[in-house]
Order: sequence, then C-alpha cells, then structure tokens
Amino acid sequence: MPIAVDIDVMLAKRKMSVGELAERVGITPANLAVLKNGRAKAVRFSTLAALCEVLECQPGDLLRWETDGAPDPTVP
Repeated sequence: MPIAVDIDVMLAKRKMSVGELAERVGITPANLAVLKNGRAKAVRFSTLAALCEVLECQPGDLLRWETDGAPDPTVP
C-alpha cells in the first residue's frame, strides 16, 4: 500500500507505549496495532485528530505516501 504509517516513530520520540497511546486516544490496543502495522483500510478523522493531539504532532508526521518503486513518467 502506498500509504505508510509512522506511529512507531512518534511513539519512540514521545517515549510512550502502544497501550498508553491506545488508552489516551480511546481505541483498543488491537485496533491501534492494525493501524500502526499498516493493515488498516481506513482511519477516521476523529481518530487521526486524537492521535495528533496525544502525540502533539501533525497528520503528516504519522502518515506518508510512498511510491511503488516505478519511475514517474512525468519526470524527465
């Protein structure tokens, strides 16, 4: 999937456990694991906002777009 999730990076920077983050955000540790391991098909904006509030970051700190490795035909 071209969207990478960097929750682990922010957890390390904030020295916070997955369990603590899940509790503070109000989601189950299992659902947080699905999201942080890149297996989620979607994320609610309210969940993303709660993650950003607790981790004191921007959505772009948690999510990034990756190319599939194929060269971009629009770039010479």
